Amino acid sequence: MSGCARRTILRLASGGFATLLAAERALAQPAESFEAWLAAFRAEARARGISPATLERAFAGVRPLEAVIEADRRQPERRLSFTEYREKVVSAARIRRGRELLAEHRPLLERVRARYGVPPQTLVALWGIESSYGAYKGSWRVIDALATLAWEGRRAELFRRELLAALEIIERGERDPDRLLGSWAGAMGQCQFMPSSYLRHAVDFDGDGRRDIWTSLPDVFASMSRYLVEAGWVGGERWGRPVRVPASLDPSTVGLDRRAELAVWSRRGVRAADGGPLPNAPVEASLLRMDGDGGPAFLVYRNFRTLMVWNRSTYFALSVGLLADELVGAAA
Repeated sequence: MSGCARRTILRLASGGFATLLAAERALAQPAESFEAWLAAFRAEARARGISPATLERAFAGVRPLEAVIEADRRQPERRLSFTEYREKVVSAARIRRGRELLAEHRPLLERVRARYGVPPQTLVALWGIESSYGAYKGSWRVIDALATLAWEGRRAELFRRELLAALEIIERGERDPDRLLGSWAGAMGQCQFMPSSYLRHAVDFDGDGRRDIWTSLPDVFASMSRYLVEAGWVGGERWGRPVRVPASLDPSTVGLDRRAELAVWSRRGVRAADGGPLPNAPVEASLLRMDGDGGPAFLVYRNFRTLMVWNRSTYFALSVGLLADELVGAAA
């Protein structure tokens, strides 16, 4: 092929790619201007009982945030294996820091457990994974972020509901708009509650008259506990455990939609991670195989499913359970 012909093909290919990219960007743009959308949303919020004064305060200077749209659309180049994810999330540094904080806040955590029944190590593990023990609470103005995502359209209905919930928080006088800060997706405070979760589950545990999941650890721990209990947390029961699985195990028994009592799993040849027998307890469990047949395996109980109400990711729920076990040196 001549150099001229090659250059012509490259120009055509480049032009075609640019055209496709431009078309993709055009399709991604909302059909309605932000100003028109906001006017209609304000009317809806007003009809739902949000006062004009709150709307003025909340939406003063509001504008769509391109960085939020980019964050929402950004996809990872590849999916991490569970082993890779666990190494990042349940790191040695996070375990070490979690143990220090568990010891430091033990009296408070025990008071919270006395009311709600959630183990301190579970709360500290959630705290560590959600906000790196409070180091990351987010600095985005939640109203601006949620308005952007509700207008942008990819998950408009979800973020519309959350924006209405955020306005209700302001309407109740619980948080000023400029102090209602969170992640680019609107998750707030040290426990990363969405506004609707805050309204349903946040607790004033320190008794100061405010539900402060940003700076009050009593409120943070109690709010997480209340969420878990209302999602179905069973006191006195583990989340699950790592196990050894025989090569002969029927693959049709694996998965969250398959349950059996521990005695049945024992008869199928499943053992604790150290090779010992499973506990003799009337507990139903599902078997998860991660990263294929040669990867780690876990029996997961009811409290694992509760963790998945918090975040519908098996990676997340397993990591919370494993980190909690590491914090107290729980036996496998």
